[in-house]
Amino acid sequence: MEAMMYKRRLQRGIALPIMLIMLTVMLVSSIYLLKSSTSTTLTTSNLAYEAALSKAADLGVHTAFAYLRDIPNNALLESNQAAAGYVASMAPNWTVSTPAFWLGSVTLPPDASGNRVEYVIHRLCDFAGPYNDVTNRCQQTSARPNSKTSQPYGRSGRSDSPNYLDQPQLHYVVTARIAGARGGNVVTQGVIMKGP
Repeated sequence: MEAMMYKRRLQRGIALPIMLIMLTVMLVSSIYLLKSSTSTTLTTSNLAYEAALSKAADLGVHTAFAYLRDIPNNALLESNQAAAGYVASMAPNWTVSTPAFWLGSVTLPPDASGNRVEYVIHRLCDFAGPYNDVTNRCQQTSARPNSKTSQPYGRSGRSDSPNYLDQPQLHYVVTARIAGARGGNVVTQGVIMKGP
């Protein structure tokens, strides 16, 4: 009987520390899993938000493209068109963070989510006016082979410019930006080439 009491005295209290250690390990593991799943959810949510803003900003690019496509007279593109967000020149050192870059831009009405898209079209020329003026330098590309144009004179008006197979195409940069309600900002650009 005395041996049995001695054995019972040795076993008493060992289970409690082991259980406390196991509970601590389980608590730390569950906190880690909760934190990991929360950060994954936030990352996924932010990526979806940025994608939605990018799609919304595409409306500005599409609106600018429609303006350039449907303009009735290309001579209008020799001067600024404030109502359409069109600027007939662009300084080579401007970036989207330069405040002067956005002068002449147009802001579209808010969409269903309350996002407001702002866009501006820049003709890649040093100055407003005719693209083939000897003092004006414009970014140009040869027209696609076998394409028909209304004025096929085949060369740029500048004396130092290359000969073109057909009427050259001028470059227009369309830049759209959107500032989302949750602080996200997206800037998207596209280059449109169009004959003068």
